Order: sequence, then structure tokens, then C-alpha cells
Amino acid sequence: MGGYHATLPARLTGTTMTDHTASSPASPASPVDEPVAGVHSPERLRHIGLARCVTVLLTGALITLGLAWELWLAPLPGGTGALALKVLPLTLAITGLLRHRLYTYRWLSLLVWLYFTEGVVRATGDAGWSQGLAMLETALSVLLFAACAVYVRLRLKVLPPKARAARKPEGRDHRSQHDTA
Repeated sequence: MGGYHATLPARLTGTTMTDHTASSPASPASPVDEPVAGVHSPERLRHIGLARCVTVLLTGALITLGLAWELWLAPLPGGTGALALKVLPLTLAITGLLRHRLYTYRWLSLLVWLYFTEGVVRATGDAGWSQGLAMLETALSVLLFAACAVYVRLRLKVLPPKARAARKPEGRDHRSQHDTA
């Protein structure tokens, strides 16, 4: 099975998984320990797990930075700390990241560019602590994008290429049948 359904856990699609790490029906896996759908080599599974860990750590670092920056380290003058709410979308991504949801990795790789943009704008417009924190936010954003891209690429390598053979008729050339008469 290819496409979107190849990324879903077996209990959602009603099919059996071909991954050797799939748990038996008698012992269901916890949502965090769900295997990755598809057939992957042990080395690829290790790389996928590493990419997931890096992505979760970078997301946590960006959340921590955003909260610390806006609440304690360099809040805007006269501000109420409401800018700390900017990390809310990142917190929503944590669950999907831990559950290997490919969709979450994809939308997070798009969302992270908002944090990158904020970091660049504030790095060029602010001074002092805020400028340094903005540069750190920019660096974390780029690293998070790269980690998401690596994870998605590793996961999608298991999907089969589009079947071109189904479009070509077997044993025939592309000349018309009238040429043989």
C-alpha cells in the first residue's frame, strides 16, 4: 500500500504492518512506541529514531527559548508577556512528533519559517540580549527545518515509486495495430 495510507499505523488502516518491529495484537504498543509503517532496515529505523529525537529536542528548545525570551530574559519594554503565546503552535506539534505522524513533521517544517522570520527581523532591529536571542531563534529554526526534512525523507524512502509499468501495454510497441495487416 502506498501514499498516505503507508504512513498510518496498522490499527487505523485495518491492514497488517510489514515492519518487523510491529507489536502483536495481544500486546498493543503505547502511542509513543508505535512502529513506523513500512519496511525499513534496522539502520534506517535507527536513523529515523535519531531524526525524531533531534526534531523533538529542537522543538523543545525553540519552545523554551520563546518562553524564556518573552517572559524573563528580554521581554519587550512595557509588554505583558503575551508574545510568549507565540510558542503555542509548537507545543501542539509535540504529540504528533512523538507519534511519528508524518503530517506533523510536514506542517512543522512550514511553520518553522515564521519563527525564522521573527528571528531575522528582531536580530536586525533589536539590540542587546534580544538581538542575541533572535540569532539563536534563527539558528534553531533552520536546524529544526533540516531535522524535519531529514525525517520526512527517511520515512518516504520506503514508499514504492509510482507504477509506470501499469500505463505501458506489455509486449507491444506504440505503433498502431493497422500496421500489421
